[in-house]
Amino acid sequence: MADSSSLYDRYVDLIDQIIQSTLKGNIRSKEQVYRLLVDGVQVGTGELFERSLHDRLTHLQQQADTETNEFRQAKATRSLRALQTIQGEWTRWQTQNQASAAISATAQHLIVVDPAQRLAVFVQAIDPNRAPMSAAQLKSLAAMLQQSAALSSDCDLQEDVQQLVEGITHGLESSSRLQDHLVSWIYEQEQLGFGGIAGQRNPWTTWAKQLSNPLLVNLFQTLSLNRSPVEFIEQQPTIDVATWVELALVLHSLQQGLVAWFDQHVYDSKMGTKLSISSFLMFAIVWSQLARGFEQATQLNSFHRDRFAGSAFQITLQILRVFSQRSYFPLYGGVYASFPGSQLRSVVDYLNEPLKRADATQEKARILTLIGSSERAQGQLDRAIEFHNIARELAAEAEDRPCEIANLNHLSRTYAMQKRYAEAVAYSQRALILSRQTGDRQGEANALVNLGYGEVLQAHQREQADPDAYEFAIGYLQQGVTLADDLGDYQSQAFGFNSLGIAHLVLDQPQPAATYLVEALKAAQMAGDLYLQGIDLAYLAEAYYRLQSLPEAIHAGCLGMYYLDAIASREWQQPAGLLTVLRGQMGDAFQTTLETLRRQLIAAIGVDGYDHLPTLLDRYRNPDRDDV
Repeated sequence: MADSSSLYDRYVDLIDQIIQSTLKGNIRSKEQVYRLLVDGVQVGTGELFERSLHDRLTHLQQQADTETNEFRQAKATRSLRALQTIQGEWTRWQTQNQASAAISATAQHLIVVDPAQRLAVFVQAIDPNRAPMSAAQLKSLAAMLQQSAALSSDCDLQEDVQQLVEGITHGLESSSRLQDHLVSWIYEQEQLGFGGIAGQRNPWTTWAKQLSNPLLVNLFQTLSLNRSPVEFIEQQPTIDVATWVELALVLHSLQQGLVAWFDQHVYDSKMGTKLSISSFLMFAIVWSQLARGFEQATQLNSFHRDRFAGSAFQITLQILRVFSQRSYFPLYGGVYASFPGSQLRSVVDYLNEPLKRADATQEKARILTLIGSSERAQGQLDRAIEFHNIARELAAEAEDRPCEIANLNHLSRTYAMQKRYAEAVAYSQRALILSRQTGDRQGEANALVNLGYGEVLQAHQREQADPDAYEFAIGYLQQGVTLADDLGDYQSQAFGFNSLGIAHLVLDQPQPAATYLVEALKAAQMAGDLYLQGIDLAYLAEAYYRLQSLPEAIHAGCLGMYYLDAIASREWQQPAGLLTVLRGQMGDAFQTTLETLRRQLIAAIGVDGYDHLPTLLDRYRNPDRDDV
């Protein structure tokens, strides 16, 4: 007790000294106050200092309120202002010490953890869903790790930790260089977005020039050519932990920097939202592909392969968790990245532990909604249904009605793709009722489109001849498109026009089908939805074929085939089949027509894309060689 009393008195004296120095003009900045607190307050005695601070504040406030002498009252008021500065810097002191304690705890955890889990612990430490670690804090972490490892006699531990330290150090240096070039590529290509020309004016090309690590340079160059990193990673004979950590910090820095810039600096809010969404999805795709590449990198030793793959998949989920909390999270979009079936359970298991709160359940539901729609885009319909059912149940539990409605709509569309039209209509009706009850107009627009789409196809399946049955169903489609237009929702609008186009093709009305599909393509381009663009083009090729507009059919078919293959959608085979029929019917004229379209196609998909078209047609003719 005597020690506590003595320390209490010492802290009262410290506070009074700071106040007196301030009144005398000897303290001119908050930083001076902060340094005095750092030097004068012992770690672990914060409660005692706070008590002394509170007592002095109470005393001075009472003095200022009751003092009648103007001079003494003015002094008390000035003392109160000085005390408020002390309070502010004390809050800063606490924050800094809490951060230091957290960094110290992380460093200690990394030292004592099983080596197989060390990288996963580091990935957890930099999770943006937690309090983000600044560059200065990461430097402190590296210093603490180095000091702790130096005290150990375990040579394996020293080597492993040294790899972490090198990775953090190089990652921070690389990230710092990249910050000056974070968005310079936008101005170089004179347009907003990630489109660029493969290998030339796109972000990966610009960023690769700022890196020195050969593996990172080659990886970024691979991405600049619009090639998947899976094969690149598979071919690496060796990758060390330092390089993996440097890559993780560099990609973290780029993704977070881009989203912050697009959220705050783009003059058009809708365009900024679109680019932020693209950033989240782009980096989620990259990490999911890296995870697959590491899984298949047989030249790496199994210890590194498993750690690298698991940690890459963990970062994918971290990005999606952050994304799910954004107001612009696309409940009707998709990741367009392939998650192996074996990882369905991994997704749920990973998210169960950190997402047990109600809001976390909502995050999980939204992530699974996104992944489910991506599975549907790739033709994995049974897996998509499983994801959407889980997401629907979680959304209902979290009372996230827009997410629940979205999954009812996704289930309707997926059942329609399976030609289970009764289920498709039933789910769209449920979505329509719930959306109208809750005022979810985006959900209502999609439900109307799904209902009309399902009923058109159901009537066609039953070979109904009554035109009124189709007219009534198409009315739902048109209502959905009108509502989506009123909302300015390009995604729903694209979906609605697409459904109208397909419905008119089913009714053997190619001219209105083509008109609707052209509108669908425009809306899908505005929404940045590559899957819908590919599907629109695939059906547009069919409409042009029926109209005997063969050059237009070939142009649309080639683009649709390329886009759908680029996102690993099995539906690339639909336009490939039509193009194969056209080649058989036209003979040499097919190749001649393709050559006349060369400039237009290259403008859309680049030279590499144009050269890849014959390969896709060969793959279609030889399914045994199809790797989809």
